[in-house]
Amino acid sequence: MRFMMLMIPKGYEKAEPGKMPDAKAVSAMMKYNEELQKAGVLLALDGLHPPSMGARVSFSAGKPKGTDGPFAEAKEVLGGYWMIQVKSKDEAVEWAKRCPAGDNEMIEIRQVQEMSDFPADVQEAASGFPELQAQSGKRKGT
Repeated sequence: MRFMMLMIPKGYEKAEPGKMPDAKAVSAMMKYNEELQKAGVLLALDGLHPPSMGARVSFSAGKPKGTDGPFAEAKEVLGGYWMIQVKSKDEAVEWAKRCPAGDNEMIEIRQVQEMSDFPADVQEAASGFPELQAQSGKRKGT
């Protein structure tokens, strides 16, 4: 099973453009990332620039509208993520508990939907998208 662990640092929604993490915190996080890698569960990871450097596209009445950050209504924003492959949600939670996160951070854990999770009609509707089929096929049984 694939899970995405989403880092949600409180206060990051107000971070100025170019805000960078402390080198000491990054060093501790890299040790954690190495543990994930050595255990063979890490599929991908990335940190994200603050929302002040991002944009959102909203849709109303069928019309897209782009808005540059920062976003006044944002309460919780993503600071980064890990994509891991483990046997259960409990195992994903255990990995998240080992993260050297600070007092102002939390990790949300979400299971990735596999094609096999969907009924046949949904699988058929998505059959023309080979990347979805490949992900589901690679991960069966894990």
